[in-house]
Amino acid sequence: MGLYIPVSIPASGAALRAGALEVVVLGGHLLLYPTGVCQEKAAAGRPATRPPATRPPVLLLHGFTDNRSVFVLLRRALGADGLRHVEAYNYSPFTRDLRVTARHLARRVEELCERTGQDRVDLVGHSLGGLVGRYYVQRLGGDARVRTLVTLGTPHSGTRIAPFLDAHPLMRQMRPGSEVLAELAEPAPGCATRCVSFWSEFDAVMTPAGTARLEHPDLRVENVQVTGIGHLALAVHPTVIAAIRRVLDGIGPASAAAPGTASVA
Repeated sequence: MGLYIPVSIPASGAALRAGALEVVVLGGHLLLYPTGVCQEKAAAGRPATRPPATRPPVLLLHGFTDNRSVFVLLRRALGADGLRHVEAYNYSPFTRDLRVTARHLARRVEELCERTGQDRVDLVGHSLGGLVGRYYVQRLGGDARVRTLVTLGTPHSGTRIAPFLDAHPLMRQMRPGSEVLAELAEPAPGCATRCVSFWSEFDAVMTPAGTARLEHPDLRVENVQVTGIGHLALAVHPTVIAAIRRVLDGIGPASAAAPGTASVA
């Protein structure tokens, strides 16, 4: 199933506008980056206030070389109504294997469930973070804990961008045909997690852009195309944030998050 979320940008010059927006978002993110270097206090073992709601808590997973600061706006929006507990997980900047990070994520999810008194969680992963969440769900039994996995600009089929970065093991794992992607392509019968993948044709990090679509016969997948924005903006654009909230609230398809949206086959 495919869905389409148009952002209010004219078709003419849309790529240039998307690129300009990426520059603005990048500048803001660089300013905020130092604030997200350290783990949250709750992640360091200090007790967090138990949320008053029954909705599953949300754990946010950042991308390659990033940190939790990328989710400042998304986190605020998801937790604004006080109906869900929202946290962001910083995995180690020295990570060399996303499968190791997925195992750490499994422990973090168990700790979050115990601390919040909930049986299931929702995961939102940007870029590489989406692959970490998907590996946990598909390969480590995480579907027993994860109700919904939302991915934003995640290279589900591998990205060919910047071949010179292949010196880094994580980049090699995000290449088409990698061992990790081969594992994720294997059967996953009975996977109980709902997967929603947001992707944009102007996402310059996804090469080709369609690699951010999640295609797997055993997964409950909803692919949502967003037009007019790039890779970084997927985590901060208000239209996408509204769609993510709608997905996690379970009140309809992501494409219905804003006026004027439409679905496509």
